[in-house]
Amino acid sequence: MTRVSDSAVDYSRRHLRFGWWSLLCFLTLGFGLELLHGFKVGFYLDVSNETRRLMWTLAHAHGALLGLVHILYALCLRLFPGVAAGSQGPISSSLIGASLLLPGGFFLGGVGFYSGDPGLGILTVPVGATLLVIAVFLIARASAALDGDPGESGQHPGGGKAR
Repeated sequence: MTRVSDSAVDYSRRHLRFGWWSLLCFLTLGFGLELLHGFKVGFYLDVSNETRRLMWTLAHAHGALLGLVHILYALCLRLFPGVAAGSQGPISSSLIGASLLLPGGFFLGGVGFYSGDPGLGILTVPVGATLLVIAVFLIARASAALDGDPGESGQHPGGGKAR
């Protein structure tokens, strides 16, 4: 394997692991929210706790979707090992940062809130959103350099040259 494809495999493994574990965490959070709703827990359902309900629902949705983004990015790295060869580090860091700060900020914003306004944890959401935009831009820019399918570009999913 080449150095680029070794790096792509390492990043692919990292994002597969991170994606599946974050998907598990945020789907479990969603299950917990359904339990709170199903058992009509006032801590979650009372009108005075509407902000908490909204923030935690947003944390669940954003976290689960970002978990799927990690899995898709990992699969893209396996299919096109040379994609974003020089940008894999910044893409990886930005995606992981976004996956921690975006849903984490929503969740913390719902833990403590003031007169219907989210708590201070919400301040991490714009930072996470910015990191997500950076990662998606870098991935989109790298994917624009691809020439068709892996067979046409001389690559195959295993990482070497097609025979």
